Amino acid sequence: MKASDHDEPWANPATARTTEGPPSESTHSRWHYGAYLDLSYPIDFNYPENHRWRSKATTQRVNELTPNMIMGYVRKDADESSPWGMEFGVQGGYDVTGQVPNASLRNGQPYSGADTFSHFSRANVSYLAPVGNGLKLTAGLFNSYIGYESFYAKDNYNYTRSYLPDYSPYFMFGVSAEYQMSQSVKSAFYIINRFNYLSNPNDLPSYGIQLAWTVSPSVTAVQNFYYGPDQSNSDLRYWRFFSDSSIQWKRDRLTVALVYDIGTERVIPEAGGARVFWTGTAIYTHWQFTRAWALAVRPELYYDPSGTMTGARQFLKAITTTLEYKLPIAASMTRLRMEYRYDDSTGPQSGFFRGAETNPGGTGLVQAQHLLIAAILWNYDSP
Repeated sequence: MKASDHDEPWANPATARTTEGPPSESTHSRWHYGAYLDLSYPIDFNYPENHRWRSKATTQRVNELTPNMIMGYVRKDADESSPWGMEFGVQGGYDVTGQVPNASLRNGQPYSGADTFSHFSRANVSYLAPVGNGLKLTAGLFNSYIGYESFYAKDNYNYTRSYLPDYSPYFMFGVSAEYQMSQSVKSAFYIINRFNYLSNPNDLPSYGIQLAWTVSPSVTAVQNFYYGPDQSNSDLRYWRFFSDSSIQWKRDRLTVALVYDIGTERVIPEAGGARVFWTGTAIYTHWQFTRAWALAVRPELYYDPSGTMTGARQFLKAITTTLEYKLPIAASMTRLRMEYRYDDSTGPQSGFFRGAETNPGGTGLVQAQHLLIAAILWNYDSP
């Protein structure tokens, strides 16, 4: 489930309203294409000389003009009269480079050519099978079913993403089957290569399940599960389990959502053999107080006591406030955002970069950081 209301050009199983049927051919073009640009200037008042935001997978650069994303795509929708669909897109920018994992004893090497592959935003084909209410099968590179926030800032209420989606998948490679069980319940099953689609620790697949329930016209609940081998030793005892839960309430111009994530795995003996876990939560509040102006507030917590996801043993707290102005012109949309964000990190390896970093992870770190971010987001999506 994404924060946006169909702004994202890529369909997530939980994003679409579960009460909608196939689009009418007379009012809906099956082929779509578009482009997106994300440009920002984040001011980090710690003024780190390396211009880096520690423990962040997206929007990593600070105190410089930052092209975080440029993307272009083409998509064909599948419906009852034309059951074959496809998606293809390419992308670049600092957010893309942050998706390639580092090599490690536990997680192995990234795929050969992972840097190149990360520049594909989608590359899949789909088929809408005439089974019951419609069984949609998809194969290739597609949007992750996990997470409330999108990889693309324009589709989120805040400009910077929270730590929760940064340390869960934005993309997946494999096959999926989505089925509308009833007017209010949608299910999906996934066989994918792994948690990070660019990593290559072993040759076994991973598995995922999603249930999306429209409780009422105002309330939607989504439960996602992931289970699979994400370490170089693929024995069942070292498989990762991850749960992502969200509930959203939306009425008129106000939206409130609560998200909770928790993951666990036993690390391989070469890395200590202990069972580790990580967990986090966030509350999303969005108020569209006029057609053009909106305000969003997001407090969040992320606890990584073993440094499994962030690379540091720490407890992260943050609060983000975003003011947005939207300017639609024909089929394009320009979003101007001003955002203030405060982050705090405690724990044995905690902290954010400040000034000169003389020893990575050690000196040059402080407990908190204040950021002020100006961003312009432009996208064109064909009618």
